[in-house]
Amino acid sequence: MRKSFFAILTICLVTHLQAQQNVASLEKKLATYSTQLENLRTEHVSHRTMPSIPFYLFGMGDRTKMIYKSGNLLNAVTGDTLYQWKVKKELIVPSEYYVYILTNSGKEVYLYENEKGAFLKEGKKVTPLSLSTLHLPDFKTNKYSEVLKVLHHEILINVINGKPVPNFFVYEKPWYRDAALMGMVLKATGNLHLIKDWVMNIRDPFDLNNHGMSEADNPGEVLFLVSLVSDKTHPVVKTIQDSTIQFIKQDKGITYLEGPTDYSKHPVFQTKWIKYGLKSLHMADTFNIPKMYDSYSSLFWWDYKDAHVDGAHFDAGSSENYPYLVWAEDHFYGEQKGMVTENILYPLSWEGKASDATYPGMKRVDEVYVSEKLSPPHTWHAAEMFLLLNEGK
Repeated sequence: MRKSFFAILTICLVTHLQAQQNVASLEKKLATYSTQLENLRTEHVSHRTMPSIPFYLFGMGDRTKMIYKSGNLLNAVTGDTLYQWKVKKELIVPSEYYVYILTNSGKEVYLYENEKGAFLKEGKKVTPLSLSTLHLPDFKTNKYSEVLKVLHHEILINVINGKPVPNFFVYEKPWYRDAALMGMVLKATGNLHLIKDWVMNIRDPFDLNNHGMSEADNPGEVLFLVSLVSDKTHPVVKTIQDSTIQFIKQDKGITYLEGPTDYSKHPVFQTKWIKYGLKSLHMADTFNIPKMYDSYSSLFWWDYKDAHVDGAHFDAGSSENYPYLVWAEDHFYGEQKGMVTENILYPLSWEGKASDATYPGMKRVDEVYVSEKLSPPHTWHAAEMFLLLNEGK
């Protein structure tokens, strides 16, 4: 929607007042965030050293995606240069959605984002870069308030063209599994409006992202996503009822789902998802969770925890490229094995060496991510961290 001149002027005046953060104030806030992150690293003893590439992403939600790196502000989708500065000093404060630049000529530049939009402030001039409304809680009652703000940012930055994707550099399409966890975060922070249109337009029960395979957990995830913004009259619901027939298995008097998820059968995980999706829409449920070991059962931590047969757990070291698995399991078991970055303040989440990620897209940030097959930030990881830490006080 096009905003009037006076509406934009009002936003600029308000954000000008909000931008009156001096360097000392930003340094103090960065120190608070750094301390919280160090405390998290102490609690979670599994760490990973990441490429030390200072950058920051602007454009949360439905705003224009931008990258700041080494005095350059780029369009993150096209790679086009938007602004350039010769930098004498820079300060990236992820928890404040801020970048401060002191140029070689002594000019102070502020790039920042708030609930109204993303802005550039040079001297007394405030330039809107992209405007739209978001909810950005401060989480001030939580001991990890500043970490939660960064994780929330890493979720919002990966909503692009109304679609919730794992990482917009390397994935063009949403993955229903990741999107469902993102939906939990967006619900908790009052931002479901960002993905409502996408959910309302879902017609396929399967995202078909793993080499075109129909995965048996997808229908339950779609039902849950629908429940966030609609009800059982959504057109995809009837399609889901028909499409799950191929996965229905009856054994020893119980009915459950069994099919592929990440190239393996995970009947407990898949049945938990269909049951939860149906429950979320207040629909009848005739499925029973089978009593068998399923390595993915512990990924489903928010319901049906008693329907679980214990067995081997995910190892933090061997799962370093898929850290969301261990963070989800931490939530299930009440453990603290989930990996945290060892050496950088941002981003906090990642995925590595995924078979269906297009890593050359990370070239827009830095070539090292292409060669190492890394895609930070990553929404499933960020969501698992957020949802666990947000329960703390």
